[in-house]
Amino acid sequence: MAAAADHGPGAAIRLLQRALSCLGPLEAAGSERLEIRVRVLISLAAAEAEVVSQEDGFARLDEAERVRLSLPEGETRRLLRFTVVLQRAVVLMRIGRLEEALALYDAVLPSLADEVEDHSLLLTRNMMNRAWLHLQMTNPDGAYQDLSGALDIAVKYGHRRLEGKIRHNLGDHAQLLGDIPEALRHYEQAASIFVTDGPGSLPLIRLDQAKALLTAGLAEEAARHLDEAIPELRGNGAHHLVAEAEVARAGAAILEGDHVLAKKLATSARRSFLRRGNGRWAEIAELTRLRADAVKVLADREKKPSVKLPERLADLAIRLAELGLRDEAGAARMFAVRLLIRRDETAAAQHLLAQVPKPRQTTPIDHRMLLRLCRAELAVASHRPRSALAQARAGLAELGQIRDRMGGLDLVCGTAAHGEELGKLALTLVLKKARRSGAGAKSLFAWLERTRAQVYRYEPLPVIEDPALARHINEMRHLQGTIQARRLSGEPVGQLEERYDRLQREATRLGWYTSKWGRPRPVSAPEEVVERLGDRVLVSLMGYRDTLYAVVVDRGRFQLLKLGPLAEIVETARQLHADLDALAPDNLPAPLVEVVTGSARRRADKLDKLISASLAKTLENRELIIVPIGSLYALPWGALPSLHGHPVSIAPSATAWVTASGRRSEGPVLLAGGPGVPGSVGEVRNLRAVYPRARLVDGKDATSETVLSALDGSGMAHLVAHGAHEPANALFSRLELVGGPLYAHETARLAHPPERVVLAACELAMSHIRPGEEALGFAGTLLASGSRTVIGAIARVGDKAAADAMSDLHRRLASGTAPALALAQAMAADPLRRPFLCLGAG
Repeated sequence: MAAAADHGPGAAIRLLQRALSCLGPLEAAGSERLEIRVRVLISLAAAEAEVVSQEDGFARLDEAERVRLSLPEGETRRLLRFTVVLQRAVVLMRIGRLEEALALYDAVLPSLADEVEDHSLLLTRNMMNRAWLHLQMTNPDGAYQDLSGALDIAVKYGHRRLEGKIRHNLGDHAQLLGDIPEALRHYEQAASIFVTDGPGSLPLIRLDQAKALLTAGLAEEAARHLDEAIPELRGNGAHHLVAEAEVARAGAAILEGDHVLAKKLATSARRSFLRRGNGRWAEIAELTRLRADAVKVLADREKKPSVKLPERLADLAIRLAELGLRDEAGAARMFAVRLLIRRDETAAAQHLLAQVPKPRQTTPIDHRMLLRLCRAELAVASHRPRSALAQARAGLAELGQIRDRMGGLDLVCGTAAHGEELGKLALTLVLKKARRSGAGAKSLFAWLERTRAQVYRYEPLPVIEDPALARHINEMRHLQGTIQARRLSGEPVGQLEERYDRLQREATRLGWYTSKWGRPRPVSAPEEVVERLGDRVLVSLMGYRDTLYAVVVDRGRFQLLKLGPLAEIVETARQLHADLDALAPDNLPAPLVEVVTGSARRRADKLDKLISASLAKTLENRELIIVPIGSLYALPWGALPSLHGHPVSIAPSATAWVTASGRRSEGPVLLAGGPGVPGSVGEVRNLRAVYPRARLVDGKDATSETVLSALDGSGMAHLVAHGAHEPANALFSRLELVGGPLYAHETARLAHPPERVVLAACELAMSHIRPGEEALGFAGTLLASGSRTVIGAIARVGDKAAADAMSDLHRRLASGTAPALALAQAMAADPLRRPFLCLGAG
């Protein structure tokens, strides 16, 4: 029973078969042994239906019923009748015969409810099963009624492990309704019960968490959950759940662009479902397999799809609809529609799209966005661009409403993945019009703002402390300090690093739902941007096909510029970044400095001709605000000749810049110096000559707790410490301080973040780019949390170069020079060895 409860049916079968052999021949059995035999056969039926076949499961239940009828009349015989019928419902449910299962539950559960005192365990378990059945049949109200009732009974009668399972199902219920933070909260509550109170399937929870993360667009995180869960499920012999997890993992692979892996996993899952007679899930796996093919074909714009793939999807849609899988049938038709449009079969696409039902409350957001995309693409194919833009506008607005409910910062970011293609279609339409007519640059600018950097339009909410999250971060900090100390002494750190990674994953999960990221603000209209810019110039970049374009906003005018070949620009920027890293060390041999400097200058000159030379012609001494594309966030703009000494600010979006430029706060200056940076303490103390009233935190006092506390409410903060950017989880990018690091995650909840922050540490202006051009990292988190300006390095910086640049910068800041201009002047002396950026509003 324990093995079965922990989703180990293979082990359960072996033990139950031994139990039958221990009972001896049926003919000689008394009432007690007959009762035990019935119970063993009932449990064996569920396990064999899972591992062997549904026929074997039903045969065991038929045998159990025959043995039950040989018992004398009485309470035991009557109760076992309920148990046999309810287990038959479980087997029917697992093989996809949902209506038959529901009829059996509805026939039996009212009788058990009348005798709840005597049958609380059986009633709770089967109310929970019927709730799961309601979820599969997309009946959230029925599911919630059963789950609420079951939870009350479980808590009242102390059925702790069942309580964990009910909370797990409450997570499924919340996920069905699109409330992803609530779903993740329930999953974590269930997991904690299973950890402390015995058997319960943590791998199954990870599977359902992964499904929720896919809904939120977090493919990478979902893949990690599934890669952990699948081996455990396979080890337990839970073949059905392995196949279900493979379908989910295939979905993550599709989002990550790995179509080969997606097809392989979906094919494996389909075979597994067919072996066990589960036609319903086999067709879902087939949809995933065909979806991988469709997405791969649609990604190749030069190749026309074959006629077979849309036909197979349309046929599959009919079979899915017959199985009651309404949303899945709609998805199959929509992928077929997109393929037919690509084949120029507009009439056939129109006919098929008309068969897709309207979304309902439980329709997933990715299906809603796919429907909008189909309508928009069909409008384009029918030469109705206005209708296409209307679909894009409505779809992105709907996606924004979903995003506003998402909670944690990662979830807010991830949803952009579902609107990416819709946004690109709209931008393409508007860009074509602007190129063709010379007008439309203003409209293109407005669309760019709709589709990028949504994280930065949220006003952070007040601090909501979560004790569990705080404990995880504190333990991570302690572990990080221990790891560094042991590395220096040559001791092994493998186990500590594994523990650190595990804690980071757990902290990430808690961060998804412990508190909402922020209160949404509207996207800034072009007129608002123009008014706030005044005499400044804003350039919003976008890539289309293999060309980089810029929308220039200058004194109320919107102009579209074609800059240069995108792939060449991105590759040259990458090479320049590598040169700057190579130049960073203070004591490089002179010949090497000469060679690398020559290479860096050639690449900077090339980028200048491709990008900034045409932009700089009309700048004069005015500040330039650049909204980059993701691949150019790490470009050292100050190293480009046309921008030497010129004030440049980098913003995630015009909306983010407008918000930041409106912030003004007074507060003390903080000077903090972390450990292990040569000359860092002296540098911080030297700045007391510039800021005589500044608060100084250095030496043994520079702990993460002290620095974080001092940051809250400061007007300007200068932080000197080693730093590390974490591309895989940007919220855990960190500053190394005494006793352990300060994480970006912690700065996100400052009640009064500093107006200006100077990060005199390597690479902390780096960002991990998420779908929708979302840039996250230590600096980005500070900006999103409410800081107005963050100055940081986007490449390695030598200690002497950093100290000289910071000294020059702060003298100018203290005299009243604006941050962007102060940084430009400080960098002008040696732009290749001072690769700092001014982020936000300069």
